[in-house]
Amino acid sequence: MDLIDELRQFSIRVAKIKDVIATEEATKNSLVLPFFQLLGYDIFNPVEFVPEYTADVGTKKGEKVDYAIVIDGNPVILIEVKYHGEQLDNHTSQLFRYFGTTPAKFGILTNGINYRFYTDLNEPNKMDLEPFLVFDVLNINEAILPELKRFAKKTLDIEGAFNAASELKYMGKIKDLLNMIRTDPSDNFVRYIMSEIYNGRATQKAIEEFKPIIKRGFNQYISDAISETLKSAIKGQSDVNKEVTESTSNKDEQQDDDDGLPMTLEEFEAFAIVKSILRDIIDVDRITYRHMTGYMAILIDNSRIKRVCRFWFTKEQKFITTPDESKTPIRHDITKLNDIYKYSDFIREACSRYL
Repeated sequence: MDLIDELRQFSIRVAKIKDVIATEEATKNSLVLPFFQLLGYDIFNPVEFVPEYTADVGTKKGEKVDYAIVIDGNPVILIEVKYHGEQLDNHTSQLFRYFGTTPAKFGILTNGINYRFYTDLNEPNKMDLEPFLVFDVLNINEAILPELKRFAKKTLDIEGAFNAASELKYMGKIKDLLNMIRTDPSDNFVRYIMSEIYNGRATQKAIEEFKPIIKRGFNQYISDAISETLKSAIKGQSDVNKEVTESTSNKDEQQDDDDGLPMTLEEFEAFAIVKSILRDIIDVDRITYRHMTGYMAILIDNSRIKRVCRFWFTKEQKFITTPDESKTPIRHDITKLNDIYKYSDFIREACSRYL
């Protein structure tokens, strides 16, 4: 089972049990230790995963961080745990103190649901006060899974994770800034836009009048950009592999001719889910799609004789179909897009026939 599938199962489990966990110790045993076990660590090996690791701070002796991941006798990751009902903002300073007294390169502050990853980008051996990576067990963001995998035991990459930390940190800030512009643009931003397009003075009254206009314009630009990207992707894929063998006796396969319509956002997300399911067995660049009236086909190498599955999304119902060995479609009903993960084995099996 791939890490994403294990994390999704773990997420379901956490959602079910979190409300009956009443203490920090129970948070450690029921939420945090299983998480690091899922990442491949032997949580029962005190040489590798050390509980109550000593991190003396100045004149204070006997200070201990909850856990330390150790390599060749040296701590590389410190882990400080709080009760799952606590907000982590109030506890950064505690991990900050521990970080400077050990050779560890990373610190993780967690309440068993949110995991905040810290390092020393701003000043060597002094932990940054802002995390470069945040992972929420109950709201899994697949885009950051490659970064999370850097901290799994089998793929632990301290140097690579540190090199990527700076980009992750500023990418997060950029996303926050763009979201702010999209929802509530600041006066400074509005003033800058006005300086480029408006001949009058940027008085406070003018700024207030322009603010909703700029907000609508920014959101319209995003919508148009997504639409154009999807159209370009469809056109590009329809031009690929023109010489694919078209001969097949299966009439069902002969129907996969692109209708030129852009994907909906729902279909786009479903396509991303299928790529996530298949990414460990095939180069995801080989996974393509064709949009037909009524459904969308997911293909390998843009070949209609290499169909992995189809999406059938209407207002009344949603389901996907996967071909069996005789290419007869098998229907799988879904109520939400994440249900596609339930049929990962069917999708992988279909894909494997073309490898």
